[in-house]
Amino acid sequence: MDSRGRPLDNVFCEQLWRSVKCENIYLNQYDTVPQLRTGLTAYFDFYNHERPHQSLNYPTPAEEHFVL
Repeated sequence: MDSRGRPLDNVFCEQLWRSVKCENIYLNQYDTVPQLRTGLTAYFDFYNHERPHQSLNYPTPAEEHFVL
């Protein structure tokens, strides 16, 4: 809970889906479910392996998670 008593457990999912919608779905016109699936697969690969994240101090999630 934050200082106003609101739950914070959903904030990360909400931020993820906001990014998915603004950076992929709204910019591409998917006509079929297979096109959507292909586009989202490519976007999540980009999101996890190429897109730096400010909340992680600019590494990608894959770099942060798979630290050797």
